[in-house]
Amino acid sequence: MDDEQSPTATWQAKHRELYERATRHPFILSIRDGTVDFSSFKRWLGQDYIFVREFVPFVFSVLLKSWKESEIKSDMEIIFGGAAALSDELSWFKNEASKWGVDLCGITPFTANTEYCRFLQSFTTLDINYTVAATAFWAIETVYQESFSFCIEGDHKTPTELLGTCQRWGNSDFGQYCKSLQQIADRCLKKAPADVVRMAEEVFVSVLEHEIEFWNMSSSE
Repeated sequence: MDDEQSPTATWQAKHRELYERATRHPFILSIRDGTVDFSSFKRWLGQDYIFVREFVPFVFSVLLKSWKESEIKSDMEIIFGGAAALSDELSWFKNEASKWGVDLCGITPFTANTEYCRFLQSFTTLDINYTVAATAFWAIETVYQESFSFCIEGDHKTPTELLGTCQRWGNSDFGQYCKSLQQIADRCLKKAPADVVRMAEEVFVSVLEHEIEFWNMSSSE
């Protein structure tokens, strides 16, 4: 498949300004250039833990849709790999929270987080088909991969204390996983009717908007 002609690559180019705001947000740039306020990082840590807990049923709903709707059985194996990693991810958040003195039990989700989690919940219904859900899954994971990989590329000045966080989502293995999700989304989109493709593009844009608001929430008081 030619990525330059794929639906997802086309959307990334079409919505380039929004995409860059999501993947090169000032919060991410502050991590890369070493000026990040650690209180902002701790805010992100607590809020993202809440988000990941809501992300779990979302991913398993995508897995179930792939089992029911996908003609390619390897889709389910790829998505299950991501689902299986979520237990370790939640443990990572707990360990990091302990290290940074963040009380996860006492955290209340901010409005941007609540709205993003509500967005995730909307995909667990039966009327959302696999193509749209797979597109959302790819977009969510890719924003994190591209954001955090930027923090460990080239002449970065990312604080030593945050390198582990950036490497968790910025590593090449996770990048390959995101490419696998992109291939799934593109294959489904190329066979989908026009109304489904339009809905999937709207979902892609919505993910970017939610990600920007999530970064905004993390970097502001």
